[in-house]
Amino acid sequence: MAWVFLFLAGIFEVIWATMMKLSHGFSILKYDILTVIGMLISFGFLTLAMKKLPLGIAYPIWTGIGAVGSILVGVLLFKDKLPTLTWFFILMLIVGLIGIKITSGH
Repeated sequence: MAWVFLFLAGIFEVIWATMMKLSHGFSILKYDILTVIGMLISFGFLTLAMKKLPLGIAYPIWTGIGAVGSILVGVLLFKDKLPTLTWFFILMLIVGLIGIKITSGH
């Protein structure tokens, strides 16, 4: 269950980051509130995951899911443009996250 909690924590990290972008510098109350709610849920799931997973595994996976997810949201929703070489490094990040999971022993 810890890995499910960690995955959900990462997804909610993407959600709160997206809501923060939509809030335009915390100037739109609806998105301000959704940002805080997303943060609380994300931190809650991270806390549950870290009951079973070590910090050195849980935290990098959580931030990695948030980073990759936010990149994808940026490209798909906000039409961010990324150089081709950047996609290579995003792929390397994904490979690193998978490697951490596979070799963690958890």
